[in-house]
Amino acid sequence: MTPLSTPPAPHAGDIRRTPGSEHYDADVAIVGGGPVGTLLALLLGQQGHRVTIVEKWPEFYAQPRAVTFDHEIARILSSLGIDSENDPAIGVHDDIYFWKNAAGQTLLEVDWASKAASGWRTRYWFSQPDLEKRLRDIAAALPTVQLRRGWEATGLEQKEDGILLSGSAKTADGNVVAEQIRARYVVGADGANSFVRKSLGLDFEDHGFFFDWLILDLIPKKPMHFSPSAWQLCDPARPTTIVPGGPGRRRWEFMVLPGESPEELSSPESAWRLLEPWNVTPDDAELERSAVYQFQARWAENWRNGRGLIAGDAAHLMPPFAGEGMCAGLRDSVALAWRLDLILNGKAGDALLDSYGEERKGHVRHYIDFSMDLGKIICIADPAEAAERDRRMIAEHAASDGVPVDTDIASLGPGLWRAGDAHAGELSVQGVVEANGRTGRFDDVVGRGWTVLGRGISTAEMLTEPQHEQLNYLGGRCVRIGAPGTECDVVDVEGIYTKWFDDLDINFVVVRPDFYVAATAASPAALRDSVDALFGGLTLGTSALTQLTTTK
Repeated sequence: MTPLSTPPAPHAGDIRRTPGSEHYDADVAIVGGGPVGTLLALLLGQQGHRVTIVEKWPEFYAQPRAVTFDHEIARILSSLGIDSENDPAIGVHDDIYFWKNAAGQTLLEVDWASKAASGWRTRYWFSQPDLEKRLRDIAAALPTVQLRRGWEATGLEQKEDGILLSGSAKTADGNVVAEQIRARYVVGADGANSFVRKSLGLDFEDHGFFFDWLILDLIPKKPMHFSPSAWQLCDPARPTTIVPGGPGRRRWEFMVLPGESPEELSSPESAWRLLEPWNVTPDDAELERSAVYQFQARWAENWRNGRGLIAGDAAHLMPPFAGEGMCAGLRDSVALAWRLDLILNGKAGDALLDSYGEERKGHVRHYIDFSMDLGKIICIADPAEAAERDRRMIAEHAASDGVPVDTDIASLGPGLWRAGDAHAGELSVQGVVEANGRTGRFDDVVGRGWTVLGRGISTAEMLTEPQHEQLNYLGGRCVRIGAPGTECDVVDVEGIYTKWFDDLDINFVVVRPDFYVAATAASPAALRDSVDALFGGLTLGTSALTQLTTTK
């Protein structure tokens, strides 16, 4: 096995000063200090970019909201040093997500028990306030990231070379003063009622899925054991969700029935009455939160206007039945971070941002449609309609021999991946590998970022010399992977990559910094053609790259 070399990465906290940046207060200003905005700030701040987050609330919201994320988010969090297998804010429940009718018959099983392609468990359960604090603590250690609480955005003005964010800030003595932040880009991660989205003129497309649900979060005072740990009760008398709420917590969700008052239903008295059938009383648990939410299905058609962009709930809303709402927002942050990093460093043109919304919108629409389909199953309050649903789904479940449904099938929308490639736009796999005397997950042992992964020939022969220069310019690497005992840079300890290549009938794959496949190829010639097309799509026509490729 030959030693594996990787391009040098910037030290976390190193501040990069690109030409002309001195007249900006920040490279990127982010409106909204929730998990989506904070993750984006972290990813940019770790690359040395100056980021200012503004959050209108003086104190952070300490109540639970999202309670679950998938394997891809675990992979993303791992890049920050957060180990989802061993973090106190995150819990593990290896179980199938069951959908049952009022009689207890199984209608649907969703696979939330297996290990997923990303090398992590399919599903994790977490406390959002605790996880957000973990993210903020990491941000606080970065001199490149500034967080301003009690700062409400009130104006947004596009400039030729930047964007001016105006707002009002509360001072330590309680006064309110007007302030402005000059940034190269502004990202709105400020929720469903996003000020940034409205200011940029980016309209939501509404898909008419409106159901009110009561959310109850509880902290058990003694051990509570539920089997299954996560399931849906499809009872027309009261559709109900029962899931973990992160370490030391449980959650119940009850649909508000026609004619009921959401305000009355959310009272503590009503909450405990609804919990009686589950043998949960005030003696058993503390009611941490009782609130009615309206589940919606919406997305913005455009996610960018000039130097302003949107992410998270500002760009899309979905029902919670697939557990993908926050996950989608965190994927937005990763998709934006690597693009903005290249642009801010002068390594790619501003047009690189055009693909952000199209790719993410296509991906989000899959999960919104899937969530609505699941919602149409459970949100049935008519007994006759529910009986017909039960008959149909019980028959379908029997015909499937009880094989759980796999939800990991979403691909990116049109964008920066090789068009016509059957597997480009899909999420890449991750397995345990060995390199340079270390054994572990690929991301930790080899690294993250642009990666050309192949088998059968040396890394020097994979690309032309100019292509290698371009890949190095992007901070990427070529890696030859192989089975134990073969000549390679990285040993495929579990055989994950060998199986992946065999299943796809390929020998090479190009993986992007967000872990998505940019291109696949069976031959070196096809690989080189794909890489040329990808570099063109990245608009790497800057003066630095021109000098790099013409002075050879």
